[in-house]
Amino acid sequence: MPQLAFANSFWQSYDVLEKPVKAGVRKAMDKFQQLSIAELHADKGLHLESVNNARDPRMRTIRINDFWRGVVLAPDDGSDTFLLLNVVPHDDAYTWAAKRLYTVNTATRALEVRNVVAIEQLTPALEKAAAEAPTLLFARYSDTVLRHLGIDDQVLRAVRTIIDKLQLEAFGTLLPEDQFEVLQYLAEGFSPEEVYRDVVAERRPANATPEPSESLAVAIANTANRITLVTRPDELAEILDKPFAAWRVFLHPSQRRVAYRVSYNGPAQVSGGPGTGKTVVALHRVKHLLSRSADSRVLLTTYTNALAATLRENLALLLDDEERLARVEVTTVNAFAHRTVRSLAGRVPAPIGDADERQVWRRVCRRLSLPWTEQFLAQEFRHVILAHNVQTREEYRAASRRGRGSALGPRQRDRVWDAVEMFQKEVSAAGNATHLQICAQAAQLLGGADLAVHGYDHVVVDEAQDLHPAQWRVLRAAVSPGPDDLFITGDPHQRIYDSRVSLNALGISVAGRSSRLRVNYRSTEEILSWSTGVLVGPRVEDLGGDGDDSLTGYRSLLHGKRPHAVGYPTSQAEVAALVQRVGEWLKQGVAASEIAVCARFNITLGNVQEELAAAGIPAVRVRDQPGADVDGVRLATMHAMKGLEFRCVAVVGVTARAMPFAKEVTPSEVDPMQHESDLLRERCLLFVASTRAREALHVSWSGQPSTFLAFAAER
Repeated sequence: MPQLAFANSFWQSYDVLEKPVKAGVRKAMDKFQQLSIAELHADKGLHLESVNNARDPRMRTIRINDFWRGVVLAPDDGSDTFLLLNVVPHDDAYTWAAKRLYTVNTATRALEVRNVVAIEQLTPALEKAAAEAPTLLFARYSDTVLRHLGIDDQVLRAVRTIIDKLQLEAFGTLLPEDQFEVLQYLAEGFSPEEVYRDVVAERRPANATPEPSESLAVAIANTANRITLVTRPDELAEILDKPFAAWRVFLHPSQRRVAYRVSYNGPAQVSGGPGTGKTVVALHRVKHLLSRSADSRVLLTTYTNALAATLRENLALLLDDEERLARVEVTTVNAFAHRTVRSLAGRVPAPIGDADERQVWRRVCRRLSLPWTEQFLAQEFRHVILAHNVQTREEYRAASRRGRGSALGPRQRDRVWDAVEMFQKEVSAAGNATHLQICAQAAQLLGGADLAVHGYDHVVVDEAQDLHPAQWRVLRAAVSPGPDDLFITGDPHQRIYDSRVSLNALGISVAGRSSRLRVNYRSTEEILSWSTGVLVGPRVEDLGGDGDDSLTGYRSLLHGKRPHAVGYPTSQAEVAALVQRVGEWLKQGVAASEIAVCARFNITLGNVQEELAAAGIPAVRVRDQPGADVDGVRLATMHAMKGLEFRCVAVVGVTARAMPFAKEVTPSEVDPMQHESDLLRERCLLFVASTRAREALHVSWSGQPSTFLAFAAER
């Protein structure tokens, strides 16, 4: 019986198919497995046929239905393993198949694909341009060195025309995967020896034959990172049910050099816009760190419980190994701090939320007849006292208030400190503390603790942009300084909580160990372009707080429909239109669990859930942490959308009253700098919500639209 394998190019095409076409794929694959090789070639239903003028003679197509074909690589060596490459419309299938050539990499022994026709067409013209270029990107490397790293003759000829990194990236979709990654490493300044160690040796199977095997089955077995092999009859349905999950942990070649670098000599940082794969890089970094030692322990941490649950689910998908999973703690920083205080102090204060904290500050203001609002005092406590770990009145008098827009003289600082002491005394007397106070206590306790018991060998931080200095001190204290101690990923353009930090000031230097990801592999260029319009104007501080960050060069390789942004006269009309849009997505074959509806307020989500239920469409709240197997459209606040992704996203209720939300914005007369910071945070919130979409984005409002959508209204 034929054995099936699926290339990653198949998952990318299968994931966006409408439901009837997916059903056709499943039916064809089921039949494929049941026939003998002879029956397969004779079966008129599957209609396995060669591709005329194909550059790879093993190319075949199979019939899915009247309009769709599957592209298959067939064995020509007597083996029975077939590789499913793509599912495309009938005419496009033959064009796609005719241009591609699958070969075995001479160094890694893996199967890789190239657009051989495009490379042949481009190379002569590029050779002419290269002859006049003052420098070439790979001129310093001899043909012998490049061939040793797996570069074959056709690619070598093209490589000799490449002038700079941008031209190399433009070649990326045409070149064989492993060869392209080798070139990326060299372009980043890695030595040939390092590239061989980190790419070739990592990919090459331990039992590889002295010469590359011509067997398709052997090559497929050597390419486990890009090809899924069906090993048992009942596995096919399981694999086809989870293509979306598989892409959540797929590591693109351009990200692999960051995640699987053998070692960093200290803290390392990865930044990049939404969809560039930062979280996937963090997950693979955990996998790499676990593989380096049989007993190493890793703390994988993030900001919210929802994000931690998603990380836990995806890590299990990536590792599929209970022993290694047991050596990773996946939790929020606050939860880790809470557990640490309980473990080391025996008792932990009950944490209070922002609303309860504000009430205490309000009482303090009244008792001391202070001229400031409770909002101002809460922010002073957060951004100055806790951020700088200020312990005494004298320290506060000398503390930097960078980022605060209202000056305070010595007498005013003394009055603020009186308020701080009263606040701390009242909260402590009630057996309470803020989350950040608990973090500060945890960091202090870890400073004198045995890290072999209470700490970790490595700490990996996702969504780092939202962490407060007090939270960073906990993480810094949880791992001894040294190689691979901290691995940090984040995007300052997604900073939706009020935190400012200078990593250098906290003893976390990433100088020479920072990487930026600029290619979005999740959303279409149309969604990306629309979403970045929300952020046009304000400056954004980088992750370390010591400079500015930019989305310059940030781009997507995918294309699709433009986002749909529309206003309605009433909220009822808006929700009715939303239900209709969700229904259309479901009819197109999108699973309910791959659709999300988000809003600023829970009350809006309640209305949406009622109307979806009335239309017979199941819906579940993200805050309830539904598993991947739970059916239903996901409903979430904009804050809860952080770190998640869906095929289709609807952002509703984007009105002038909701975005920006006045209660979350400090009045300009109270603190002009905080006012601007709050407005930027509100913009980032809408940016985050919009960039959760992979294929379709629907944005709506009733009445007056948010001022953040002025760019959309002008189009």
